[in-house]
Amino acid sequence: MAGVVMFSMTANAGNLEEQIQQISDLMDRRPVIKLNADKFRRFIGSQSLPRNYSFIVMMTAMSPQRSCQICRQAYEEFVITAASFRNSPHYASKRLFFGMVDYDDGSEVFNSLGINSAPSFLYFNEKGNFRKPDELNIQRLGFGADIMARWIQEKTGMSVKIFRPPNMSMPIIMGVLGLTIIAILYMSRHSLGMLFNRNIWAFTAVSIVLLMTSGQMWNHIRGAPLMQRGRNQNSFIHQSSSGQYVIETYLVMLINAGLAIGMVLMTDGLRSTDRSDGKRKKFIARIGFLLLVLFFSLLLSVFRQKSYGYPYRLLF
Repeated sequence: MAGVVMFSMTANAGNLEEQIQQISDLMDRRPVIKLNADKFRRFIGSQSLPRNYSFIVMMTAMSPQRSCQICRQAYEEFVITAASFRNSPHYASKRLFFGMVDYDDGSEVFNSLGINSAPSFLYFNEKGNFRKPDELNIQRLGFGADIMARWIQEKTGMSVKIFRPPNMSMPIIMGVLGLTIIAILYMSRHSLGMLFNRNIWAFTAVSIVLLMTSGQMWNHIRGAPLMQRGRNQNSFIHQSSSGQYVIETYLVMLINAGLAIGMVLMTDGLRSTDRSDGKRKKFIARIGFLLLVLFFSLLLSVFRQKSYGYPYRLLF
């Protein structure tokens, strides 16, 4: 009896080593292993037990007919994370692997796990129940590579240093901007009064404030999608205060700019002390007031869409 048990344990160990080698070979070819229903069962599901390795799996829908734009962005961040892990010292231990299940290739996996949205990021522990994996809360945290790296460290204790491919767009933009500034300063070297122009500095300051209060940095950090594409219509405003789309950022920036212009026009018209120009100033003040009411109504409308049950409105 003891011999049978020892033979069974030896056979299981041999099968496990062979399975790990298969997974390692697949991951050596590409950072993320494409899994269908059969591979999921063999590497992660019931046929993989017992196993001594973990899996990070992205559940997605990449085909064009699914119209999941956010899936492509999430996949790019996931590949960056997996490639960074493959270059880390922890990869040699062969205890953690990365995979992806596309809905068109593995709808059975989606159904068995109860996944009804994409993208989703799941952690299958080496000792846990493969039917109840841990999931990354992308609604609250986002799906950036740095966020995934922190999540992986929390779950596995393995640190992943993210290495992103060089993005030359920003250096090019900054270089062109720098050359433009140098050219302007050179052409106006005999008259540098523009450097002390209050209007130029005021416009620059307001532009920076509008950029920073619109949520642009949040989009850059979290990797927000442009919009939410649906079958019947597209959604430009995220229906939650914990999320935001890129188009929504531009909309908020435009509304805040309208509020700023309205406030400037109204205060400039009301503080006039010149009676000869009083009618024109009053007209400008009225326009500023109308802009304030209009854009504040739009701002309340956006806020009401993101905060369910908010009862107040101004014009619409």
